Amino acid sequence: MLNNVTTIPPKNTNKERLKTITQSNVEKIISYQKIFSAQEKYSLLVILQGLDASGKDGAVRSVFSGINPSGIEVHSFKKPTPLEFAHDYLWRVHAQVPRKGMIKIFNRSHYEDILVPSVEGYIDSKRLAQRYAQINDFEKLLSQNNTRIVKFYLHNSSENQLKRLNERLERKEKYFKHNDGDWEVREKRVAYQKVYEKIFKKCAEPKWHIIPSDKNWYKSYLISKVILSEFKKMKLEWPELDTERFA
Repeated sequence: MLNNVTTIPPKNTNKERLKTITQSNVEKIISYQKIFSAQEKYSLLVILQGLDASGKDGAVRSVFSGINPSGIEVHSFKKPTPLEFAHDYLWRVHAQVPRKGMIKIFNRSHYEDILVPSVEGYIDSKRLAQRYAQINDFEKLLSQNNTRIVKFYLHNSSENQLKRLNERLERKEKYFKHNDGDWEVREKRVAYQKVYEKIFKKCAEPKWHIIPSDKNWYKSYLISKVILSEFKKMKLEWPELDTERFA
């Protein structure tokens, strides 16, 4: 499946035009977010998944950096701590979901609890099947409580991934991103992609947006388009004046 999905923009795509549209989308997102925050009716959970060096941090900067910092948070899920290991795997995730009026971005998410065990063989097929069902129930719970969930898979080519990983060894400003483990995971790229394909099928509601990510400007355009569309679906209204405060 993923092998048949392009990682680059269509031919003859007008880069400058799309960059202009992206900027317009971002400005509209900022405007919608102000009402969204004041109304406190909905929350927005943005899930960013992708192989190492797919550009998750860059997506956050390019699409969300203009939003009032009081209305947005980013959380990166790493290896569970001893305290987190002592609970069920969704315990730490549920603690991070956004409250009403907030945008929360998961840079990696609960889907890592399917990906890594599947590839590394940490748990058996029965428990994996349970996790697929549990995650579907978890996201259904959030959705039924006015949390809008938008899921992105940032799809980059093997060549582009290699280029970006090498930059982390060659460019001082990117040294902090280097992790020896990323190279080990790269060797299992095909295995991880196969698990992602299962996730797309088994956890398809809300749907996944597969984003070609070799070109940052195109990635930003597509993500901004989806986020803007999500805000437009909400019934956003400025709240009425609370006269009781002045009584």
